[in-house]
Amino acid sequence: MFDFLDVPAHGAYDLVSLIAAGTGTAAAIVLFTVAVRVMLHPLARSAMRGEKARAALAPQAAKLREKHKKDPERMQREMMVLYQDNGVSMFAGCLPMLLQIPVFMVLYRLFTAGSFDGTPNNLLSQVLFGAPLGSHFFSSGSVVFIGLFVALLVVGYFAARAMLAETPKFLRLLPFGTSFAVAVVPLAAGLYLLTTTTWTVIERAYLRR
Repeated sequence: MFDFLDVPAHGAYDLVSLIAAGTGTAAAIVLFTVAVRVMLHPLARSAMRGEKARAALAPQAAKLREKHKKDPERMQREMMVLYQDNGVSMFAGCLPMLLQIPVFMVLYRLFTAGSFDGTPNNLLSQVLFGAPLGSHFFSSGSVVFIGLFVALLVVGYFAARAMLAETPKFLRLLPFGTSFAVAVVPLAAGLYLLTTTTWTVIERAYLRR
């Protein structure tokens, strides 16, 4: 289904393998993920600027929604005028986030695919605390998965706390969903998820200063 990602994922595999020669595979996954997030940092800064701009207009937007709640078309027009008058796009910050999705898809493919065009993914045969990086929770039963689950729960807690006050309650539960992914993805992918979600929490806290 995701075979079209094999070419970029194979390139990423070569880079991670090169790093792993000097650091070990688990550390290489962490370092490579951090390096990718550093390159994506300008996009994160742009997204945060858009988020701050929308947050500044949130009280006025809420009044418009309440005033024109019985007339959705009028409300939409008034909202557009509000954002245009303040030089803010209604979707400010969304494009940078969308641009990150292909990168994350490639990384996920890298840490889940058993091979790329017939070339074995040897990253998944390496071990972390006795558990192969290609193993799954129900097949290995290693305590390292429990550690990942707990760590992701902690990161999810801080991610939920960092959400804007107007964020719907059900959306505040989304950060915790990453924890349960550990049960179905290989250990390497779980390590990637922990690294990238931790980076996101720290990065957003820094940009909101």
